[in-house]
Amino acid sequence: MSPATSSPAAAAPPPSEQRATPRRRPRRTLVANYGEPAIWMTGGALAIGLLMVVGLLGLVLVRGLGTLWPAPIVQVDLADGTQLLGQIEARERYLPQAAEVEALGLRGDSVRAAMAGAGGSLERRLLRLNKPGADGENFNRWVPEYLLAPQPGASFASWADSGTFPAWALCVERYAGGRLFGILEGFVRDGQRSAADAEGAWREFLSALPEVRAQRGRRLELEEHAVGRINDQLEELRLSVRRAELRHGATSGAARLATQALEQGKAASDAEMLAIRAEIEAIGRAENRSALLLRAPDGTALEIPLGEVVRAHAPNRLGWFGRLAVYADRWVEFVSAEPRKGFQEGGVFPAIFGTVVMTLIMSLLVVPFGVLAALYLREYAKQGLLVSAVRIAVNNLAGVPSIVFGVFGLGFFCYLLGKGIDGWFYPERLPNPTFGKGGLLWASATLALLTLPVVIVATEEALAAVPSSMREGSYACGASKWQTIRRIVLPRALPGIMTGMVLAVARGAGEVAPLMLVGVAALAPELPFSFDFPEFGTNRSFMHLGYQIYEMGFKSPDAEASIPFVFTTTLLLIAIIVVLNVSAIRIRSRLRRRFRMA
Repeated sequence: MSPATSSPAAAAPPPSEQRATPRRRPRRTLVANYGEPAIWMTGGALAIGLLMVVGLLGLVLVRGLGTLWPAPIVQVDLADGTQLLGQIEARERYLPQAAEVEALGLRGDSVRAAMAGAGGSLERRLLRLNKPGADGENFNRWVPEYLLAPQPGASFASWADSGTFPAWALCVERYAGGRLFGILEGFVRDGQRSAADAEGAWREFLSALPEVRAQRGRRLELEEHAVGRINDQLEELRLSVRRAELRHGATSGAARLATQALEQGKAASDAEMLAIRAEIEAIGRAENRSALLLRAPDGTALEIPLGEVVRAHAPNRLGWFGRLAVYADRWVEFVSAEPRKGFQEGGVFPAIFGTVVMTLIMSLLVVPFGVLAALYLREYAKQGLLVSAVRIAVNNLAGVPSIVFGVFGLGFFCYLLGKGIDGWFYPERLPNPTFGKGGLLWASATLALLTLPVVIVATEEALAAVPSSMREGSYACGASKWQTIRRIVLPRALPGIMTGMVLAVARGAGEVAPLMLVGVAALAPELPFSFDFPEFGTNRSFMHLGYQIYEMGFKSPDAEASIPFVFTTTLLLIAIIVVLNVSAIRIRSRLRRRFRMA
């Protein structure tokens, strides 16, 4: 046998030359490959986001709903002999400064002892009080425990043991001056005190207030509508004179006839105005025939005419249902009346009206233009570099700061387009602008531009989601391109278009920065609506809930008193946006259900 055909054992290398085969280590599978960390991470992020949203809404809900609840009226005696009467707005633990304690003199030792027993801090409460020597304005004052008068035989008084709640302590809410706190002592009618005790005075007040409210309503109707109608007629006659002078000349026959009509209108309006003024003065005297008689904490007598009273209640005598009735009445006033006393009293109806009408006009402007633009980009435009550039520009517009749109709206709509309209159609009103200023129409148009990218992108996605087979089937039946779009594509894309409208409403309704430049006003009780053709009041300034929140929080002379109304107005704005969105979502659901069944 040759060496080449030797056995394998003979051909194997010696053991010293053999290498040991390395043992393979088992592969370790990373925990991340199983997916559990990703699940926990994404779930945790969702939970944190939900907690933040729920916390924010909960804070707004609790603070907003509690603002109008009638609080009890407390009466406290201070160590210096002063007596306070007011409502508790807030309470907190408070650490007095060393200088404050030293200024107390001998009472400082008892204060230090009380602080040591309470963990180094004391309680203080924020009271809403009448200003000293005034019969209406309020102010807030923090009252710490060491200022309270101690009981006989005690060296320190705590808030838990101090303060009484007089049964006939009244909170009188007035049209001017805000709330007033006092002890009810009587009722005055025609200069004579008609009730000797608080119970009788309260019955007299409840019986007289409805009649006084009716008289006030009649007076306001005369002041706002009758006087306003006469002024509008005179203004129209003046404009007719100016119009005739511009068209035919100052010495023309048309100008002379218009001037004569103006003089006749002035004579008739003067006589009518005298009669209206006399009736207004008579109603004013009738409103002030009756008055509430209160005693202030300093002992002075306060006589409050019923014509100034919005409502009055004795919260310390009310049960739960009585407080609920006052609470409901305040809410009705809050959503239906005009603001008073620096937005700390009254309601926000002009702001509600302006917000809703502006959002509706914005939707009517942005949806047609957005849908038409998306239809052209998706169905008609030849795809290429130019269309891609347009899409990029639309996407970038969605990230432009809103104040930039406000500057554009001010420059283009107000100064360029509005002044052009005034020059062509309203020359007799110049230099007073009609459309060449901020107003409801230009604010709505500015926000329509702001939300236009949202509608275009959502509509394009909805059009792209329509199956191509439906288009091809329509073409196969002989339909044209426009017939296919109108009868096949658009109906199936309507739910997606409504989604874009919902997003546009959600963003546009809460925007404030552009409105500050194109028409919003801090106080504009006159609603931006009229029957004057063709403007219909859209050229007027308007109020907006978002801007009113800004005014309350940052420009109010009494920030502490306005903060509760900030939460209430925020709650109302969120509720309006939710209602608008829910309405659009329900319409979208019905459309989707109808086309699905078809």
